[in-house]
Amino acid sequence: MQQLLDGLNEMQREAVQHGSGPLLILAGAGSGKTKVLTHRIAYLLKKGVEPYQILAVTFTNKAAQEMRARVQELVGEGISGMWIMTFHAACVRILRREGRHLAHKGNFVIYDKADQLTLIRDILRELNLDDKKYSPQGCLALISRAKNELVAPPDFLSYLKRQKKYTGSYIGNLDDVYGFYQERLEENNALDFDDLLNAVVRLFQDQPGLLQRYRERFRYILVDEYQDTNHAQYVLVKLLA
Repeated sequence: MQQLLDGLNEMQREAVQHGSGPLLILAGAGSGKTKVLTHRIAYLLKKGVEPYQILAVTFTNKAAQEMRARVQELVGEGISGMWIMTFHAACVRILRREGRHLAHKGNFVIYDKADQLTLIRDILRELNLDDKKYSPQGCLALISRAKNELVAPPDFLSYLKRQKKYTGSYIGNLDDVYGFYQERLEENNALDFDDLLNAVVRLFQDQPGLLQRYRERFRYILVDEYQDTNHAQYVLVKLLA
């Protein structure tokens, strides 16, 4: 254990050895935040915490792979069952496992950006909307922002009005685009990347018993680059914690 702590400065050791309860680490670039996270995980494992009781989430696959590799260097092979992954990967795993609770089937497909834009263009044609006035990329960005704030189609109109950027029939047409977009996803048993988080948040809110099971499983939750979490990611972490 001492060997694990020897390469850390005083503040890093304090963070790694933190007991229970929340802890926020504020530090500049290159100051060793990832080192603290990986050493914290290794410290917990050496203290007897089971790997499956740890959830470590970050924002990119590259960062998740690096974190897993660094933890493995510290503790060896004993990390089987530990979740070190992106928010989206964690949500996919939960949704695949808990498909019986969802409107979607467990074998849902995930639409990438190209799939989403194709769907938006089809909807604009169906609604006879000019794709120069209603840019497919712009519509998709607006829908994504709404989903990141957990705004569902029934609440989209009031969401647009609060922003005070759009007026008249333009708002109503954007509302129609979002509504049809979500309907088409459901018809195709598909989710987009933003839906992955939203679906898990809704699942946990609707199924308190299931949420409690995941709360009991993940005794330690570590979030890399926490300041970059959007509202949906924040709510998900808050539910689990």
